[in-house]
Amino acid sequence: MGFRMGIVGLPNVGKSTLFNALTRTAAAQAANFPFCTIEPNVGEVAVPDARLEKLAEIAASKEIIPTRMTFVDIAGLVKGASKGEGLGNQFLANIREVDAIAHVLRCFEDGDVTHVEGRVDPVEDAETIETELMLADLESIEKRLQGLVRKVKGGDKEALQQERLLKAAQAVLEDGQPARTVEVDAEDAKAWKGLQLLTTKPILYVCNVGEDQSVSGNAHSEAVARMAGEQGAASVVISARIEEEISHLDPEEQEMFLDELGLEEAGLDRLIRAGYELLHLETYFTVGPKEARAWTIRQGTLAPQAAGVIHGDFEKGFIRAETIAYDDFVALGGEGPAKEAGKMRAEGKSYAVKDGDVLHFLFNA
Repeated sequence: MGFRMGIVGLPNVGKSTLFNALTRTAAAQAANFPFCTIEPNVGEVAVPDARLEKLAEIAASKEIIPTRMTFVDIAGLVKGASKGEGLGNQFLANIREVDAIAHVLRCFEDGDVTHVEGRVDPVEDAETIETELMLADLESIEKRLQGLVRKVKGGDKEALQQERLLKAAQAVLEDGQPARTVEVDAEDAKAWKGLQLLTTKPILYVCNVGEDQSVSGNAHSEAVARMAGEQGAASVVISARIEEEISHLDPEEQEMFLDELGLEEAGLDRLIRAGYELLHLETYFTVGPKEARAWTIRQGTLAPQAAGVIHGDFEKGFIRAETIAYDDFVALGGEGPAKEAGKMRAEGKSYAVKDGDVLHFLFNA
């Protein structure tokens, strides 16, 4: 199950620097973890999770395979993108294909790097992109509503549902709010997602600060944090320049460099985790002598569907899942001791997998 996060931003905000650091970091992981650059502007990175290495150590696993997240470097935006200005059409098409948006905002002052609007105001920059997405959604909604007229008159149930949802989105957009503010009932969730409106995508604001502000941020990043809080969105502080420097270092040098800066971990790790949380994802593990592996699922996923992430046949022929909580696996020293202590449970089709579960699936071939 792949999850894609699009990196967007105005020109000269550090978007490409950040993406290049991500892909170099991922390439450096290739010796230990599967990695691929699917296209020049797409890269997959491992989701950092210390639990996986601990499980592998206990089980003496020969290979460690983390779960991954895909980052897409989306063409820079300019005002008028919704009308096709710049690379607007490509920008909008690429956003439709991602699950969430990492919006890089310039939160640093640098006279050598010209801002496209001639000033540094990350909140206004965020509003520029949001406005373009909202305008694109409104245009899309108008076209779709016109296309549904005949079916709606004929009483087509699916068309009536789409019309109702489109009009709900249109109402909030015309009121200056993104479509993600619409409250959608469970029975409408699938149809709502199928509308592929740009402003339904969850947003993570990435505050790109100067190197000397990477620990505590600055007034600009604080303004972004307030904006994110008001929207129910998330924000992280990161220095793209520092991440670029780190990406060229080996693990030991990285640790020393971070210590010197007073940072506990690389900003990219925080970014990846924040993206993971933004999408309401969680991790379960499969562990054995051959490999210890992490798998990504959405929160609340039932056991058969979690098994299907490994292979479709696991879901089709699902019988039960043998489950050990991560804490029990570690505290007791592995599968055998956990089973002897009565900490292995047999769960059926209605079991919602928990973050950190160590699972073994039984299924009919």
